[in-house]
Amino acid sequence: MTDGWTESRVRELVRRLEEFRSSCRVTTLVAEQESSRSPYRLLVACVISLRTKDEVTSAASRRLFALADNVDLLADLEEDRIAQAIYPAGFYNTKARQLRQIAAILRDDFGGEVPATEADLLALPGVGRKTANLVLGLGFGKPAICVDTHVHRISNRLGLVRTKTPEQTERALTGVLPRDLWIPINDLLVTFGQNRCHPISPRCASCVLADLCPRIGVTRSR
Repeated sequence: MTDGWTESRVRELVRRLEEFRSSCRVTTLVAEQESSRSPYRLLVACVISLRTKDEVTSAASRRLFALADNVDLLADLEEDRIAQAIYPAGFYNTKARQLRQIAAILRDDFGGEVPATEADLLALPGVGRKTANLVLGLGFGKPAICVDTHVHRISNRLGLVRTKTPEQTERALTGVLPRDLWIPINDLLVTFGQNRCHPISPRCASCVLADLCPRIGVTRSR
């Protein structure tokens, strides 16, 4: 374990994060998984979410699913209609093209189903490790650590890892976190990052992790 992060300390960290999460709005991707249990909807929402605020992702996903609630409908939907539906998500024109391509590949090569392997997911347009791992974890229940900017930042701030890139953080966390925590850690740290542990001037004074966090790299806080 890194910097004294024993398994018992890690589990105490997660317990406090779970308690904090219970008082916050559920993130769009977890809400989608819990409501639909659909790897297709989860994959589409995750592609929309890249470099996009959670509230925007939620609204954009609802609009698109109202038009195309399955692979066939999305593959047949014009790019400009997809773009209009997901606007103002970041890079909405690029995502519209990617989403239509993804749907066509799923229809033609996978019988309309989302593949449940890392290699097949990473081969889809616009799908990187973050999206692939999130779909594997939330969509299929396969142990995978989804590392986004929140997970990368907070893991380093806590001293759980000492890494420079999300890819390095993903690999490092596999050696720090018990396997049963790989899937939930993303939602816990994303919620915590959105509501408390901000990139600049985090709210350390009232933080539930104050006695566990060495605040590595924090130069200004509230």
